[in-house]
Amino acid sequence: MTAEAEVLVELRRLRARLPQLTGALAASTDGLVLASDTVDGEAESVAALTAAALGVGRRLTDSTGQGAFRELLVRGDNGYVATYAAGGSAVLTLLAEPRVNVGRLHLEARRSSARIGELVDGALERGAPDRPGLPPRIP
Repeated sequence: MTAEAEVLVELRRLRARLPQLTGALAASTDGLVLASDTVDGEAESVAALTAAALGVGRRLTDSTGQGAFRELLVRGDNGYVATYAAGGSAVLTLLAEPRVNVGRLHLEARRSSARIGELVDGALERGAPDRPGLPPRIP
């Protein structure tokens, strides 16, 4: 199984554990979709916006002395958007209904982001023969 396929399996497992999720995607830190389980046509724009939010989040945590970026949670009238660091090269972004248990969201997403980080970083270390277009690691 390719790293991309394994990431997709992890996204689907996460959605099964959290039925209030309306979408999930893994993206490179520069905004390229690695795998998604979201509404069609939405993944590319969400991945691009995630990269922008990641940049702001990194600058904010760095300038305030909070250390490395780990996660970002945005609450809107119709639900949540949560982004989690996934290793050194990827991020996990989740869309959730307003009734989601945020503590459970964090718990499950942190586990999944760690697994996705292992998969993506491992593929990069091996030279990503299963996905030649995978972007290089960004520090």
